[in-house]
Amino acid sequence: MMNPIARSIEELVPSSSASSNHLFIFIRTALIISSLCAAFVLPFFGIVMSLVGSLFSVLMAVVLPSLCFIKIMGAKAKRTQLSCIIPLGSDLHVMCLLV
Repeated sequence: MMNPIARSIEELVPSSSASSNHLFIFIRTALIISSLCAAFVLPFFGIVMSLVGSLFSVLMAVVLPSLCFIKIMGAKAKRTQLSCIIPLGSDLHVMCLLV
């Protein structure tokens, strides 16, 4: 779970420092400790992570395919297709704001 974040941070490291493994171990250790601190500081960390996961899964299952369709079709998309997709995205946006 932390690997993509760690790799992104490691790409920002200058090439002169990249030869040392100590820096990479420090980055990954700092990420683990920061997530551990967040778990201790937030009293309902499990609930927050469940909410984030459920909202992200809705985004991936409903909103992202609709946006890809609009991007692929572009100006060729019919008005009826867009009129079905746009209210769905705005309804989900309102639901996320209410939660």
